[in-house]
Amino acid sequence: MANGPDQALRLIIVDDSVEAAEAIVSTLRNAGVAVRPSRPESVDALGAQLAAQPMDLALVAQDAASVPLQDVIDCIKASGKDLPVVVVVDQVDDAALTRALANGVRGIALRHQPQQLLGVVRTEWSDLEARRALRRLEAQVRETERRCDALIESSRDPIAYIHEGMHIRANAAYMEMFGFESFDDLEGMSLLDMVAPKHVDGFRNLLKGLSKGEAPPPRYELEARDGEGNPFPAVMEFTPASYEGEPCLQVIFRRQELDPELAKEVEELRQRDQVTGLLNRPTFLHTLEDAVADAAQRQGQYGLLLVEPDHYQRLLQEIGLDSADALLRGLAERLQGVLGADATAARFGEHTLAALARGDHVATEALAEKIREAFASHVVEIGERSAAITVSIGGVQIGEKIASVSQVLNKAIEGVQASANVGGNRFGIFDPGAVDRAEQERIDAWVTHLRDALDNDRFLLHYQPVISLQGETRAMYEAYIRLDVGAGEMVPPLSFQQIAEEHGLLWEIDRWVVGRAIKVIGEQQQAGKDVTLLVKITQASLADDTLAKFVGERLAATGVAGERLILQLPEAKVFTHLRAAQEFAAAITACGCLVGLEQFGVGLDSFQLLSHFDPAYLKLDRSFTEDLPKNQASQQRVAEIAEKARSLGIRSIAEFVQDASSMAILFSAGIDFVEGNFLAPAGPEMSYDFE
Repeated sequence: MANGPDQALRLIIVDDSVEAAEAIVSTLRNAGVAVRPSRPESVDALGAQLAAQPMDLALVAQDAASVPLQDVIDCIKASGKDLPVVVVVDQVDDAALTRALANGVRGIALRHQPQQLLGVVRTEWSDLEARRALRRLEAQVRETERRCDALIESSRDPIAYIHEGMHIRANAAYMEMFGFESFDDLEGMSLLDMVAPKHVDGFRNLLKGLSKGEAPPPRYELEARDGEGNPFPAVMEFTPASYEGEPCLQVIFRRQELDPELAKEVEELRQRDQVTGLLNRPTFLHTLEDAVADAAQRQGQYGLLLVEPDHYQRLLQEIGLDSADALLRGLAERLQGVLGADATAARFGEHTLAALARGDHVATEALAEKIREAFASHVVEIGERSAAITVSIGGVQIGEKIASVSQVLNKAIEGVQASANVGGNRFGIFDPGAVDRAEQERIDAWVTHLRDALDNDRFLLHYQPVISLQGETRAMYEAYIRLDVGAGEMVPPLSFQQIAEEHGLLWEIDRWVVGRAIKVIGEQQQAGKDVTLLVKITQASLADDTLAKFVGERLAATGVAGERLILQLPEAKVFTHLRAAQEFAAAITACGCLVGLEQFGVGLDSFQLLSHFDPAYLKLDRSFTEDLPKNQASQQRVAEIAEKARSLGIRSIAEFVQDASSMAILFSAGIDFVEGNFLAPAGPEMSYDFE
């Protein structure tokens, strides 16, 4: 699909509840979907949004009163835009479902089933991108058909299009060959009328076979007759085609002036490479196209292998340029000696050979190894010389998941290059099915890493200074977790957080981070340094009613004051788990700790949240500080957040600060603290001089 990790979903959410709308946005973002949400509160606002910018999806609460479902559907229809509507319901009601689908709703999403909602959103977004791609392709096809029609009309080859045995199109060369002045004289005439009586029965059987989907012969020889009934020898070539949306046959009908046997020899020469005797590239590409089509339409399986001699330029220097053709002939003979009767071999490039054979990935890999071994263990004859030559092989398993000629060739070429770059005498096969297996193995490996890190203390913390813009000199750092995977490599949480969440490990990781942070604060305190740490915790900790007790016990054991520990929760998680967040904040505050709210300002109504949740610190979402000096809207939003936080007695923090200009803007806006690589990068030591 076109929608990838770098493409944002432009989403309209119609819901009377801001909290419910925010929950949907949070669900999508947690699943890795970048979202640009908007929430119109009236039909006029919805119409203005549709007119102002393209949107991808509308999620509409079934019971929305501010903008009723039917009004949303009517407004979208009036806009003339292809915008899928998905109804969000608490439970499925058969009558309501039937009415919604009858009115043009494309899907139903269950509000309290996040995975089902996510699946519906992804499906409808993917379908929308497919429809958009189809419209683009249709426009390209129309332009291509126009150009092809002009080329066919000017072609010297007699070409006609046949539907159900009747002529529906023919070019000037075709009409001239049969003696017709205009297509009006030919239109609707049966192709059988162009065949001499003695060949009618056989030709009729051929047409019946073609209509049933049988493969056309490469050439078909018969005696034809022109419009006046004069016979002449002819040869025909058939290609499945379409004309104005209708399936048909493209027929090239040539006079055969040569002896039939000589004509066959000429045709054979036309399809063969003159040096190796293998199929030439154009003929092989036609065969490859048929295999790819069979894989796409009938789930056939084929393996494509490209074979190149290793160190080709050095070989040429050793044997001489005049022996290059002899080298290719020797390689071709060796390849043909390995392939079975059902495989097709061709010369694909200057020194590249190709093989196409039916079979699954096991058979393709076995054939690749057989070819590699055949070259590695035998001497290749090069004219009067001989040489030991190894080869690099790149292959592709052609199946339903990779049924595109360009994709197939690109993957095969990449395989050849990869094999050659590591010394040659090996093969690399791209198998789309293996990608799924490899992904599962990757996930299993990550789970093992995470479990080992928890059991054997392989996590560690890095610290980035959080610096006051208002003259305070106390030492404050943000703690970032890292996973030590060995060899000095430290992996950030974005690489494993999703997997940890899916396998129920986040709450354990949160507990490790909090416990280590308290221990570090205690160690700094014993060294005569007062340090405050900001620590991120995840949604999993909101459901863990034992974390507050654990924090209290660790603070008491280390003699650390609770105010030295600030636990940060993401705004989106607090919005969607407000009651649990309130209870967690109350329990943590009872231990003397402070609570922070991070990723603030990008929700549908961030300020409203502050009337229900009272953090000690607000950390702005990093999107506000990206390119801040050039973004007037971000500057205005930062100033609004700073003013609101100040009025509520909340300290504000801006992260990801990248330049001095941003520092000046943040200071002028009244932001209390800043952090970012421009000031100091995160590292394993606390060495920043806050004085």
